Amino acid sequence: MKKLLYKFIFFRLMGWKIVGMENAEVKKCVLMVMPHTSNHDFYIGLLTRGISGLQMNWVGKKELFKFPFGYYFRNVGGEPLDRSGGLNKVDSIAAIFDRKEVFRLAVAPEGTRKEVKEIKTGFYFIALKANVPIVPVAFDWGKKEVKFGMPFFPTGNYDADIKIFKEFYKGVLGKIPKNGFQF
Repeated sequence: MKKLLYKFIFFRLMGWKIVGMENAEVKKCVLMVMPHTSNHDFYIGLLTRGISGLQMNWVGKKELFKFPFGYYFRNVGGEPLDRSGGLNKVDSIAAIFDRKEVFRLAVAPEGTRKEVKEIKTGFYFIALKANVPIVPVAFDWGKKEVKFGMPFFPTGNYDADIKIFKEFYKGVLGKIPKNGFQF
């Protein structure tokens, strides 16, 4: 019932579409979600997750997952990040991939909804460390579509690999286009 409601809101009321979600068999990956220019991206992501029926995750500091909000955050795909024991973020998140059978981590490389000149590289090094592919995901407000790309395993050569994503995100507009990273 909930899925039908999500579909009605997303497709009929909002006029959006989802393109390229044929990679459902990928159980572990980093979802490179761009552009992230508005708080409205949050519900676009939740609706996409609900419509697809696929488990999609995000990480947050472990303190967010305490009472009273912990249940809700876990229910919408949240995973607490414990950085105790001297682990950095990349190592901590790679450890989550090791523990889980299914973990599709959504990351917004822009790191903010404000205008950015450079994207953060953590998504890349998480995928590399966890030995999982990166799946580019575009929230294109210009075309009103969420577009999923093909899984790509990082090679370790960041500069060469990032060029591959440039084509995927070419022409994609965020809700506030001036804030989106331009490859």
